[in-house]
Amino acid sequence: MKTGTKIITLDNGYHLWTNTQGEGDIHLLALHGGPGGNHEYWEDTAEQLAKQGLNVQVTMYDQLGSFYSDQPDYSDPEIAKKYLTYEYFLDEVDEVRAKLGLDNIYLIGQSWGGLLVQEYAVKYGQHLKGAIISSMVDEIDEYVDHVNALREKTLPADAVAFMKECEDRNDYSNPKYQEYVQIMNEQYVDRKQPSKLYHLKDLGGDAVYNVFQGDNEFVITGKLKDWHFRDQLKNIKVPTLLTFGEHETMPLETAKTMDSLIPNSKLVTTPNGGHHHMVDNPDVYYKHLADFIRSVEDGTFNK
Repeated sequence: MKTGTKIITLDNGYHLWTNTQGEGDIHLLALHGGPGGNHEYWEDTAEQLAKQGLNVQVTMYDQLGSFYSDQPDYSDPEIAKKYLTYEYFLDEVDEVRAKLGLDNIYLIGQSWGGLLVQEYAVKYGQHLKGAIISSMVDEIDEYVDHVNALREKTLPADAVAFMKECEDRNDYSNPKYQEYVQIMNEQYVDRKQPSKLYHLKDLGGDAVYNVFQGDNEFVITGKLKDWHFRDQLKNIKVPTLLTFGEHETMPLETAKTMDSLIPNSKLVTTPNGGHHHMVDNPDVYYKHLADFIRSVEDGTFNK
């Protein structure tokens, strides 16, 4: 397919922004996190892989409700009921793939995108050469335990107590609370500061994020708190790369469990990497990714 930006119209009438970079016969479709995040940290993926000696066409897109794509009125209960579901976003991935004429591809997803990769590999795995799950676990309860432990370790006891008080009264906009969230962000989400992912203006996507996640990365009050996928990992049949930052919100012990349960997987970690370790330490992150794709392409990948 030609590189550059293409707006696609979904069967539901909404429009999604997509962009393809790079060249070659290998295709990588990239899913962003959030949900309600956007494509930005994938913008240099084709360039980074080329630096590793691998030519790949990389396609990224903003999911419905995010950045350049249409943002429905989720305050309408019927729209929210129809589109703020796991099933919608999973099937959206396959519709994007099909409308762009992609098949036999690699699928990478970070955080929420990594959740979609897990589900896609089970439901639509026939379209994949390989799956890359970046910074996403299969059991949210273990994530919650981990981020609570990180908060206890990182912040003074009185700060943790204050945050819990704010959470009890739903006072997430409290400036002091947000200061503590930012401290945690800089330790475990965006370790490379100043983060190029911060913006002067709101880019949208909050409506989707709030429904699934909540206010921030360190408390889950939305639908994600009930997400469990461990019993399905055995059904991921394609070669799978699990990639995690060594200083991030997602527990590495859970990543190790996932590696033991996915039939054909490999776990790698990125030193000094947080939740966005493709930004924090791109040289290591993209070496791992290039090595994985290369090994699948030449038939040498094995667990």
